[in-house]
Amino acid sequence: MNDPVRILILDDNPGSVEMLSAALRQEGVKIFTSSDPEEGLDIVRSEHPQIVITDLVMPKLSGMEVLEQVVEFDPSIDVVLMTAHYSTESAVEAIKKGACDYLDKPVPIQLIRDRIGRLLESARRRAQAHRLQSELSASCEFEGMIGNSPQMWDLFSRIQRVAPHFRSVLVTGATGTGKELVARALHRLSPVASGSYVVLNCSAIVETLFESELFGHVKGSFTGATHDKIGLFELAHGGTLFLDEIGDMPLATQAKLLRALQNQEVLRVGSLVPRKVDVRVIAATNKDLRKEVGEKRFREDLYYRLSMVEIQSPPLQARQGDLPLLTQYFLRKFAQQYNKPVTGITRRAQTILSNHSWPGNVRELENVIGHACMMALSDMVDAADLPQYLLQGVSPLATPPPMDGAPAAPAVPPVGAEGLEAQERRLIAEALQKTGGNQAQASRLLRISRDVLRYRMKKHGLVSA
Repeated sequence: MNDPVRILILDDNPGSVEMLSAALRQEGVKIFTSSDPEEGLDIVRSEHPQIVITDLVMPKLSGMEVLEQVVEFDPSIDVVLMTAHYSTESAVEAIKKGACDYLDKPVPIQLIRDRIGRLLESARRRAQAHRLQSELSASCEFEGMIGNSPQMWDLFSRIQRVAPHFRSVLVTGATGTGKELVARALHRLSPVASGSYVVLNCSAIVETLFESELFGHVKGSFTGATHDKIGLFELAHGGTLFLDEIGDMPLATQAKLLRALQNQEVLRVGSLVPRKVDVRVIAATNKDLRKEVGEKRFREDLYYRLSMVEIQSPPLQARQGDLPLLTQYFLRKFAQQYNKPVTGITRRAQTILSNHSWPGNVRELENVIGHACMMALSDMVDAADLPQYLLQGVSPLATPPPMDGAPAAPAVPPVGAEGLEAQERRLIAEALQKTGGNQAQASRLLRISRDVLRYRMKKHGLVSA
């Protein structure tokens, strides 16, 4: 059964609240009401209504201030303002600030049903789109990779065709595009999936140790060789050897690697007896090996040996349509990892992500979403939760404006400067201090409901002033 559409009716006139509730009551709609705007904003943060209907003139906070704070919290919420003091100027101001409608009291019953009916239908379509997106996410995962773009379906298809047959394969692509995921998929779908999967990062090995790492050595073959050592080729016998960043392998070692690939045998350093191996080799690089060959930094014969089959992992910029899928995947991953109730991302934050060029590709996106989930104090990731470098040029979104004369929210330190729990406790303590212990103001400053604030105050041993 589909979740009901949630409507919040906010008016200090009980008669108006009752009239609107009766007019809009129907199956598939859940109605919340309040005569207190601060309580109403708590409901917005805790219940996430799709539609908010608010009076313009109320004590404590005006409808215009409620509109600003609702839009600040989640711009996707439809806000309808009503007033008995209609003016063209206030209507224009409300629309500019994000209201979707502005009605003059008393509002005829049929008119309010028609206007809200259209918003209800729009909310249902968005909910259906979200459900379809979730179903799509599940169907667009292939061996740990996420994608629904033509580039990714082509990649998945190539992996499936190559995996049963390859002896050596070259995986190319920029840093962060998921070359190791491609390698693992090739191994898992190969006939040697039950064998070892051995990894060597060629950029992390000292040149003098390469041969020993790959092929092993015998006792006494060089200073420090106090015992026989098996190499990674032998360790991967009956399985797969993944050579990451092979473009960084020294030329001398490249010649010996070529012989090992051609003959399927290795010679330990200091030994005269070759050893037969049965190993499938996957090499990966972010370099242009053709260019490296031309500049004599990579052996041409090894390049052609490896590139008999070449699989390219596409950059994120070339598959922007996969950005929402990947974002939701990482949101779920980090919400579970951090044990936080993060379920979505605001339109404003989505816009910032979609406008970024992603030079670090999927790995950069993963780090960004991990940072955002760590920073989020509500169940929605917002612009202020994103890393600071993404917000350059859109700095007004980074920090919500002060409310009720409260100071601006404190700046968030970079990830890693302190633990997650310590950051959360510090932010809550600073918000309470700056608002003189006023929990309503502190919750608005932190963009969480008062119930969530009280729970986290209790968790961190904080008491209000």
